[in-house]
Amino acid sequence: MTERYVLDLHEADETQLALVGGKGAHLGALARIDGISVPGGFCVTTEAFRRIMKESPSVEDLLDELSRSDPDDRDAARTLAERIRRTIEAIAVPDDLVAAITGALSRLGEQAACAVRSSATAEDLPTASFAGQQDTYLNVVGPAAILRDVSRCWASLFTERAVTYRQRNDIDHRTVDMAVVVQKMVLPHAAGILFTADPVTGNRKVATVDAGFGLGEALVSGLVNPDVYKVRHGEVVEKTIAAKQCAVHPLPDGGTQHVAVDARQQRQPALTDEQVLRLVRLGRRIEEHFGRPQDIEWCLGDDGFHFVQSRPITTLFPIPETDDEDNHVYVSVGHQQMMTDPMKPLGLSVWKLTAMAPMTDAGGRLFVDATRALSSPASRTGLLDLVGRGDPLTRDALETVLARDGFVPSLPDPAPGGPRAGGAPTPIETDPAIVAGLIERSRTSLAALRRDIATKTGPDLFDFLLEAFEEHKKVLSDPLSIQAIMAGMEATWWLNDKLQEWLGEKNAADTLTLSAPDNVTSAMGLELLDVADVIRPHPEVVAFLQSAAADDGFLDELPKLAGGTEARDAIETYLDRYGMRCAGEIDITRPRWRERPGTLVPAILDNVRNFEPGAAARRFEQGRQEAQEKEQDVLSRLRALPDGESKADETKRMIDRVRTFIGYREYPKYGIINRYFVYKQALLEEADRLVRAGVLAEKEDIFYLTFQELQDVVRSHHVDDGLIRRRREAFRTYRALTPPRVLTSEGETVNGAYRREDVPNGALLGLAVSGGTIEGRARVILDMAHADLQAGDILVTAYTDPSWSPLFVGIAGLVTEVGGLMTHGAVVAREYGLPAVVGVDRATRLIRDGQRIRVHGSDGYVEILP
Repeated sequence: MTERYVLDLHEADETQLALVGGKGAHLGALARIDGISVPGGFCVTTEAFRRIMKESPSVEDLLDELSRSDPDDRDAARTLAERIRRTIEAIAVPDDLVAAITGALSRLGEQAACAVRSSATAEDLPTASFAGQQDTYLNVVGPAAILRDVSRCWASLFTERAVTYRQRNDIDHRTVDMAVVVQKMVLPHAAGILFTADPVTGNRKVATVDAGFGLGEALVSGLVNPDVYKVRHGEVVEKTIAAKQCAVHPLPDGGTQHVAVDARQQRQPALTDEQVLRLVRLGRRIEEHFGRPQDIEWCLGDDGFHFVQSRPITTLFPIPETDDEDNHVYVSVGHQQMMTDPMKPLGLSVWKLTAMAPMTDAGGRLFVDATRALSSPASRTGLLDLVGRGDPLTRDALETVLARDGFVPSLPDPAPGGPRAGGAPTPIETDPAIVAGLIERSRTSLAALRRDIATKTGPDLFDFLLEAFEEHKKVLSDPLSIQAIMAGMEATWWLNDKLQEWLGEKNAADTLTLSAPDNVTSAMGLELLDVADVIRPHPEVVAFLQSAAADDGFLDELPKLAGGTEARDAIETYLDRYGMRCAGEIDITRPRWRERPGTLVPAILDNVRNFEPGAAARRFEQGRQEAQEKEQDVLSRLRALPDGESKADETKRMIDRVRTFIGYREYPKYGIINRYFVYKQALLEEADRLVRAGVLAEKEDIFYLTFQELQDVVRSHHVDDGLIRRRREAFRTYRALTPPRVLTSEGETVNGAYRREDVPNGALLGLAVSGGTIEGRARVILDMAHADLQAGDILVTAYTDPSWSPLFVGIAGLVTEVGGLMTHGAVVAREYGLPAVVGVDRATRLIRDGQRIRVHGSDGYVEILP
């Protein structure tokens, strides 16, 4: 029975995670690495834990109750977790299990001082570290104390923090078992943590060492600030020596005590530079073995360094794969497309196949390699100017990287044709017929796609789609379309720059673009007001929608109600035009409004409650009149200046230009998303056929395959189920990562900063994108399906792609974490006259739902009010 319940630490390895848990598996693997010292010990295996759990039937009942409990009810989770712990600790350890543990302990020395450490099976994994979730006991002496603390470790699988962690990560409590590691104690002079990648910046070339006197518990528990060393390329490049006023030391008879450090020693380094470099060399050896950056616990005794834990650093953002070892600088696509959530593999691959520029991906996000453009003076200037107008934080991040000598190579200027940075207006006639023709051309192309794809199935469908993707790119790269987009953007920049220079007025274009024609995104919000007008007179329909918002089959039930047929027809008409939209719509796998119409119900009900009939037409006309009055005001003031007639004439041309073209800025994205929905419907029909043939378990499995992999599955009728499972797990972990604006090939994440001092203390800095100042209640909303807005509310969210526009009609202001001057949310905010500040770092965490805030849309900052 000893072999079943106890395993020597040197016999454990990574293939035995289910038997010895994450910590035990990693320690066993560590012990096998040449030159790495791991204190001897043994594992009390998960077999022992399962045996104990069966000793008390009440544990099963409590687990059933915990599984049924509301994950958001922290009090209930706390109470149940405590009852489970008490029950486990009270279970008498069976004699055969006692014999197995004490027998293993005798080989270490019965009175040897030991560390008793929890080792859960869902711990120290590449995707979830579970750091600090279970218990560790240090300097435990004697068999009775060891057995007591083994029971405590078993019970610690149900600490409140461990239970909450599993619930938040969707891990079933019953799928996790607990092993316990019993190791001989090292009595160290110093101890601490080694990160083989910088845990703050993510740089894989920089190792960070935290060190203190005595046991590492003083650092882990936060009793003292550690000495911090940063090492790059075999050199200590930075160090901070802390005043270490306290240390944790072992007691002779077991346990530990806090000891005050002599004042003369407090500022002494815990390690010499030579010791730091030796430690990092050993850490790199450990990292190489495990194949990924590690978070390593170490201690320094008389005989050198010993390692007592190594786990993956799970918070690092992944690095795009490359075929070379050159330096690369990657710019986030998601921050430009207003979609910083992770994308599933099918979404990533379809976007890359239809995009105009080569892209790579990492962490479920898309990036463009900007190294070549940054390496030559002319293209660098153009790129920085263009990026800076859209998102100053991305520009600052790029400039931060460029300031590092030698990271970006210096190359000659490329051939002409790089990104435009503004300046001279795009050569195109200011003619509304151009926009009308472009829109008609897009509609014709979409109609042809729908017609031709209807007859394609199997391998023929994929051959057709590859051709359709080429047509897709032709539509995107239409020179006239690009000229029209740039004409509207450049006219906006020109008006803002010149009118501030001539009249001292900030963001004058914000008012001049109100209710501009042909803006399909702003029309989408106004037309949902018209839907509310149809529903408002019918109380039964309103009451039904209030109870049926989450039911996507509600449209079929509406005709049973008085006024329900009219309501259904209004919603269906809206979906016919906009049903292909959704949050995160650049990912083809995201559910569209047509697929989940219940997403729109909260916005419809907000409109019913907050607006009077005819609001859409009134709002549009009000915006048009304000723009017209602003134009007359600006031109009148300009004519009073020296050379005023010339300035006024030039400004009038730019106003006409911006009103002609700025609305079209939104149409290409609308066309893209229309095409995406056609692609998706065809692929899902193919997935249905694969499910019926028994190839796939469910049709959404295709979302975890790339387009090319799905094409192979359709041809071969064979799929790698393990690959789909791994992709699902990877996607789950990507959701917890925050993508950077700029990422280097060394893994460093750079997000930039606002270099401003012209704002009140405590203000949250951002980018001014739509003028005006407004105070109101902050509504922090991360999913528009959960919107509950009142008149005067200020929407605070992570990002707003076009799908959020229906909410804009009912708010007084906008704050987002991501955005730029010409991104969709900014354009529509200006159309609706909403004060808006975007690019506010961590806005959804720094602003609490319900707080009163003041949005300074002309000056680019937000104040949180008392």
